[in-house]
Formats: sequence, structure tokens, C-alpha cells
Amino acid sequence: MKTSKSIIVLMVAVLLPATSTAQAPSPAKRRAVDLVDRLAPDLIALSDRVWALAETALKETQSAGLLSDYLERQGFRVERGVAGMPTAFVATYGSGAPVIGVLGEYDALPGLSQKASPQKGPLAPGAPGHGCGHNLLGAASLGAATAVKRLIEAGELQGTVRFYGTPAEEAVGGKVYMVRDGLFRDLDVCLAWHPADRTEADMFGGQALVDLAVEFRGKTAHAAFDPWNGRSAGDAAEAFTHGVNLLREHVRPSVRMHYVVQKAGDVPNVVPEDARVWCWVRDWEMAGVETVLERVRAIAQGAALIAGVEHTLTIQGGISEILINTAGARLLDANLRWLGPIQYTAEEEEFARSLQRSAGVRPVGLDGSIHPLEGQEPEGGSTDVGDVSYSVPTLHFSVTTAPRGVPWHSWYVVAAGGMSIGHKGMIQAAKALAASMADLYEKPQVLEEVKADFREKIKGLTYRSYIPAGPPRLP
Repeated sequence: MKTSKSIIVLMVAVLLPATSTAQAPSPAKRRAVDLVDRLAPDLIALSDRVWALAETALKETQSAGLLSDYLERQGFRVERGVAGMPTAFVATYGSGAPVIGVLGEYDALPGLSQKASPQKGPLAPGAPGHGCGHNLLGAASLGAATAVKRLIEAGELQGTVRFYGTPAEEAVGGKVYMVRDGLFRDLDVCLAWHPADRTEADMFGGQALVDLAVEFRGKTAHAAFDPWNGRSAGDAAEAFTHGVNLLREHVRPSVRMHYVVQKAGDVPNVVPEDARVWCWVRDWEMAGVETVLERVRAIAQGAALIAGVEHTLTIQGGISEILINTAGARLLDANLRWLGPIQYTAEEEEFARSLQRSAGVRPVGLDGSIHPLEGQEPEGGSTDVGDVSYSVPTLHFSVTTAPRGVPWHSWYVVAAGGMSIGHKGMIQAAKALAASMADLYEKPQVLEEVKADFREKIKGLTYRSYIPAGPPRLP
């Protein structure tokens, strides 16, 4: 039987308890959004500067400096170099409860340098680029924190606002180290967003992930004169990756396994003594990752036996899935709908269609509408926001900053994020963050609903950190 979308929306509205977010917006909430509009030139300038710098994980020195210096000039107390990361910082303003945090990122991806153009053309060949829109992410969150700070300063809101500058999301998961050091422990709630090709309050969390390396150690020999005297670590690496690929048939559809062979010999005529494979295993929950991880351990052991070499499997890190806060999702959804859809110019739509044609997907342009809470489909990908969500109630949403259907982590996203398409999404995200934060400051009952939802979701769960001891290091 076919059910119309309007009926589904009505059913969800009945099933999801109503909250006070449906009330008319307060003067402080309206002012928070107006302040974001006033800050827009600063936010666009910061975002574009971070976009041009395109600094990769744990090397975001200038990007972190731009954001932290701006917040310090705005009157925030800034603590730099937290959790053993020179590019991590925490900026705080206000005092007392509630304490509300907002997350910002600013790391780029290797090899994705691109001009703000619908035709492929790197700014610098081989250089990094913001293929995940983190230049927009950090600036929008900063804008919301600054707007809220001004309202606290004016006495229109009461409490503490805190901006977290979180590096290396694309590599080691900087937030996991910040969780380990207790930097979120005193928060009442934390908000986060991410650039996307659609706008919605997220009802699915990112995938849990474990990052591991398998190293094989054999014995060298001449590959033609006496190969029988060698024990090839390269053979072991090949057997391991073959075993992982055979395993793909026998895991749940939600599982993802990907690897790169980082070393497997130097020249063809020497039996390789050392080999290294870097591998990630993902699933929607960490329990599923652990199940697959045990199989991967056995495959590594078997590969070493096949080649007659020794092996070591090292867990280098990992991140948890996001615990979705349903009460928080309702709050975010209400504010996204209050703000309304993003409107685009004809030039922006044509820019988007050009990117889509280049990517070989339907040239349908941009989707600035607000997608409903119901009917969302889980998508692949992981974020260290998940570890924060095990520590504090975490509200997460997505906003359109790129055309529908173009590949993510690609030059298409870099291009859109360096021009007005990305800017519009960033400002919309900043407004949604600021409006939702205003609600949480002004409405104790809404804040309590969010906290009660978290207490229920965390019940019976045990958080485990997969990061190694000491400061983060790139693999």
C-alpha cells in the first residue's frame, strides 16, 4: 500500500512528543540570528582564508590561529594546545550554567587542491584541499559561538558558551583525545554540524571505526639467485589483503573495510623483508566492528603463516558511532524549518549543474530544502563527534554546501566550498546553531528533555577509547 508523504509526516508528528520549540521565537533567539547576519562578512573571510590555506591533520597551525585569534579578539578566554595537540584549542565566555559547547573543525584532505571553479583546476597541483568542507564547518560554529557570546555579554542569555577547535578529524580524530582529557566533562550539551548535499537534523550517527596496521617481518634474499632462502613479507601482505577481500562476502552489508599497502618491498630483485598494510574497519556500532576485527586478526595471523614470517597487528585508533539525541533532533529540525530553505541564484544553480555534469551525475542543481526527520537513510562515513556523544548530549545536523550527488572528499566539494554556495550553507548552519543554543539557554524544559534522552540512550553502554597512550601521531 502506498502512503503519501503528508500522511507519513503527520504520523511522525503524532509519534514524536511535542516540545516547546514550536512556540514563537524569543527576542534573544531572533537577535542571535540577526547577529549571525552581521557577522557574515567576517565568517566568509575566515572560511575563505582557511579554504585557501588547506592545512592537513595536525598541521593546521595557521587555520587554528585564525579562528582562535578571532575569538580572543571577541573577548573569549582561549586555551591553546590542549590534549597534546598544538592545533587544538578551547575558547570560553561567560560563567555558570548551562554550559553549552559547539564543535569546529578546520583540517583539509591531501591532494584535493582546486579553484572555486566548476572546471577541474588545482590551485597548486598535488596540494591539499577542503574536500569535506571543514573550512565552512569551523567558521559557522565560530559564528554561532560569537553571536551567543554577545547575547550573554548583553545580559540577554545566562550561562557559559564554549567553542572547541578540534583538529585532525580526517586522520587521528582529535576529539577523541579531547574526550580522553576530560574537556567535555562539564558541558550540559554540545552542538555540531557538517557540510552535506542536503539539509536535515541527523537521525543516524556516523559509523564506528577501528584504525589498525599490520606489519610483516621476513628475510631478504636474491629474488632470482636464491629466493628459497628468503621469507617474503610482501607475500604476507598480499595474502592478508586477499583474505580481507574474501571476508567481504561474509560480513553484514553495513560493514566497510578499506586498506592501503604502505610498504611491500623496494625493488623487484630483492625478496622484501618488511611490509605494512594500513586498514580501517567500520560498522554502524562498535560491537559490529569488534566482531569483524577478530576475523581480521585471524587473517593477519594466517597470512604470516602462509609466508613463513612474523607479524604484528597494532590498533592505532578508533572512533565511536554518534548516539543520536532524538529530543535534540526535534529542536534542530524546528529551528531549521523556522529559518526556511536556502535560496540560490541562477548562477549558483548553473555552477552546481556544471559540477554534476562533470561528475557524471544528474544535473539537478542544489537542494536547499529541509529534509524530514523520518525516512532518512544511513550513509557511510565516520566522525570523532561520536566519541563526544558518549560523553555529553550531542546534537548534530547537516546543511547543504555542495550539489546533490557529487562525490564527497573530492574537488567538486572544494570548488563549492570556496564560493557562495558553500558560504550560504555556512551562514545557515551558524543561524541554526545560534537559534538552537538560544532555546537551550532560555528553556530549561527543552534542555532537560535533551539531557533525559541522553541518559536513556547511554544506559547500559560502556565507552571504550581505542586511541593509544600519549599525544596523537599521524600513522
